[in-house]
Order: sequence, then structure tokens, then C-alpha cells
Amino acid sequence: MKTGFIGLGAMGEPMARNLARAGCLTGVFNRTAARGRRFAAETGVPAFPDPAALAGACDAVLLCVSADADVLEVVGRLGGGLGPGTLVIDCSTVAADTAREAARRLARHRADFLDCPVSGGTEGAREGTLAVMAGGDTAAFERARPLLEVVGGHVHHLGPVGAGQATKATNQIMVAGINQAVSEALAFAAAQDLPLSQVIDTLRNGAAASWFLTHRGPNMVAGRYPLGFKVELHAKDLEICRTMAARQGVQLPVVEMTLLHYRRLIAGAHGDEDISSLFRLKAALFAAGGNDA
Repeated sequence: MKTGFIGLGAMGEPMARNLARAGCLTGVFNRTAARGRRFAAETGVPAFPDPAALAGACDAVLLCVSADADVLEVVGRLGGGLGPGTLVIDCSTVAADTAREAARRLARHRADFLDCPVSGGTEGAREGTLAVMAGGDTAAFERARPLLEVVGGHVHHLGPVGAGQATKATNQIMVAGINQAVSEALAFAAAQDLPLSQVIDTLRNGAAASWFLTHRGPNMVAGRYPLGFKVELHAKDLEICRTMAARQGVQLPVVEMTLLHYRRLIAGAHGDEDISSLFRLKAALFAAGGNDA
């Protein structure tokens, strides 16, 4: 299947590289053209001048962009390049309603749409082990499965269009809670003068084990926060979760608390850091003598 990729950011570029290594990447487009040219020079996969030109050369186009407006803009720009049955696979994290609107717009061109957000951080994107949450028509999903299995180690069809994004929203709430628990617990352990590296090694083999503790806990101990998932992007995702819950008259305490903390990190110029930088606030809480974070 001739495949294009749009959006060569922190997640998109390694995903595109995996598709290139698998021999199924026909071309790429990136709104910052220099990044597309660099990718082409490094991989031999051509950078196209616009989304419509890319779509015209492909049977499937994957998107991985930052926000709802970006997805709808790209969908609009695919336009006349789409042929009947072209697959458009959106791996961005956006609202379920945005996915449904994208599907409606693409249906005018008789193109098929899947919302396929992913989870697993930049590590998973590089290693091709992402969890892929797909929403859309079953037949379209089966056509897309070989591509999705190149970028993901766990690929699941959750239901109609929008189901993938609703599942990703569920994931983002869980990530917020895990981040809160791990960063707060390690700040507590540090205040008890415990050897944090040994604490992590011990607890990751017990009931408190989690991917986040294993992969982000050591960074907290070292006081460095290399980018895996940016604070600003998780805040954007949690705003989506907040809106979805509010439509049912519900306020989610973990979401509200994490958004408050992320606003503080962003105000302190830490919005581009990994979300594990929440440890900064938790450690400061103990240093301040227990005032509410």
C-alpha cells in the first residue's frame, strides 16, 4: 500500500521512519518544510509540496499533528488529491467530535477515515511498540492494520469513528493520575531520606509497579526531564477530557488538579518539559513545609 505521512514532530517522525524502513512510505509532508527536506535527505523518501499532492500519490495517508484545528486544516488540504477509498488515518490526539467531523468532510471525497491515536511516548514511537486505539469502519480498519502494526505493537479496533479518541481520553486521565501518584510518592520518599534509586527498583517489582515509575522515576531522581510527553500537550489533552466530562455534568478531580499543576509548570517555563517534571512541584511542596501543591 502506497503510504504518505503528515506531521514529522516528536511522535510523527519516528513513526514515519518505521514506515520507511518497512518499505511502504511513498512520501511525507510537514508544515515546516525544512523538516520535511531533512527527512527526505536522511531517508530517501520524498517530501511533497502540499497534502493534496501527497494524497494523490498514495492509497493511505497517516496524520500526526498537534491539535483539533490542525487535523481539520490538513483534512481540508488533502482535498482533491483524495481518490475513492483512500484511507486517512489520524494518529493525533483530538476530541472525538473532531474525529467525527473529519470523517464527515472526507466522506464527501469518498475517502475512508480512522481515528487512531497512539500511546507509548517517544520511546514507543521509535521502537514501533505504540498502543494504537482505532475507531472507524471495520473493513477500513482491516485494510489499515498492516500499516498500524508497523508503528504499533498493540493495535485494537474499539468501535465506530470517535471510539479511538474516546479511548485515548481515557488513557490521558489515567496518565494524569499515575503522574500525580508517582511524582508525589517519590517526593515523599525523598523527604524520608530514602535511597530513591533503590526505592524505584524495589517498588517497580511490587503492587505499585507501572511503566511510568520504571521509565520516568529515574529522571525525577536525577532532576532532569527529557521529553517523552510534553506538559503543554498533556494539558491540551486534559482540556478535551474536561470538556467531554462536562457535557455529562461531571467534573473529574484528577483532571482538575493536574491542569492546575500544569498551569503552574507552564507559568514557570517548564511547559516544554516531559510531564514527569510535575516532580518539581511535589518536591517543592515538602520544601515549603507541606503547603498544598
